[in-house]
Amino acid sequence: MKFDEFEVGMVIHHPLVPVTREEMLEFARQYDPQWFHVDEERAEHGHWNGLIGSGWLTCSKAMRMAVDSALHDSESFASPGLERLRWLLPVRPGDSIRLEATVASKRVSSSRSDLGIVRWFWNVYNQHDELVVELEATSMFDLK
Repeated sequence: MKFDEFEVGMVIHHPLVPVTREEMLEFARQYDPQWFHVDEERAEHGHWNGLIGSGWLTCSKAMRMAVDSALHDSESFASPGLERLRWLLPVRPGDSIRLEATVASKRVSSSRSDLGIVRWFWNVYNQHDELVVELEATSMFDLK
């Protein structure tokens, strides 16, 4: 989507994508090797009663869904960061997740007329329509 196509209040959807045990383990071993992400036997007896995926894997998959559904052909070039990020429920092997991104605001920078700014709320749901992650992101667009 181009910057001009974003509208305040619009909701961008990406359908369910699977989260496999193998990708959870591979991601965690490389980037977040905490025992509840990588040690299946120990995780069975832990707080979560089983292996859970890294929240960073969930965020990475959400980013991919945002690119696939909105940013892939846009003028987006950067983000100054997130305002908030909450992991509400764990994602488990065999779950599927989907993205709903709601555009909260859209504007052209007051100091740079070639810079578009979109603030949007991303909600990631599992296959049971339970909210697992919520975050507020800002994306910047090159309007040259």
